[in-house]
Amino acid sequence: MEELDLKELFKMFWNRKFRIILIVILFVIVGMIYSIFFVTPMYSSSTTLVLATNLTSKDSSITATDLNVNSKLISTYSELVKSKNVLRTVINNLNIDIKEDELRKNINVSSVKNTELIEITVTNENKYNARRIANEIAQVFMEKVKNIYNIENIQVVDEAEISSEPSNINYKRDIAIYIIVGIVISAFYVLLENMLDTTIKSAEDIENIYQVPVLASIPVYEQEGKNKKKGGKR
Repeated sequence: MEELDLKELFKMFWNRKFRIILIVILFVIVGMIYSIFFVTPMYSSSTTLVLATNLTSKDSSITATDLNVNSKLISTYSELVKSKNVLRTVINNLNIDIKEDELRKNINVSSVKNTELIEITVTNENKYNARRIANEIAQVFMEKVKNIYNIENIQVVDEAEISSEPSNINYKRDIAIYIIVGIVISAFYVLLENMLDTTIKSAEDIENIYQVPVLASIPVYEQEGKNKKKGGKR
């Protein structure tokens, strides 16, 4: 494929603008059909916990040692939230029909940077179950920590609430993504079509291919009256 300057590149895309627009529209239509009819709406609810001082001790003030210990425990607590012991207890307490592995995949535990906060997010097809599971995980987790470490250094900051909108569906975002994908695919299509097109369209093409100057060109005219009968008398 010979090199194209910006002018030729713009002209190439401009001449195929209707095909590009058609490809983009097709991508948007197919993408929205997929998003509307084939994507299962999932709802996410989050609860936030804070690692505080040991509330069972007589001295309730937070020391530098407490903060240091808590920061080291965050990563351990994050794994403990998704442990079999915690998840089995949650499933039994709520009496929900869900497998441990499936529930574990739908739980995300993250720590807020440079803080003592842990956010537990649960995603489920049922928005009410998402909230129930998130709040129950927090309660079971706090109880497990109390039994294992013999400390009460976790408190709920924000309980999980019902989400009114699906977390995995955003039609405006999806349309923007499908438009971008359509533009990229159509651009590749145009470039590939131009690369495979070996026909000569202008004198410049001959000069670029054979590296010789074009001295003259013969214009092509359509013959007029070719199929007309000659009129007049002899």
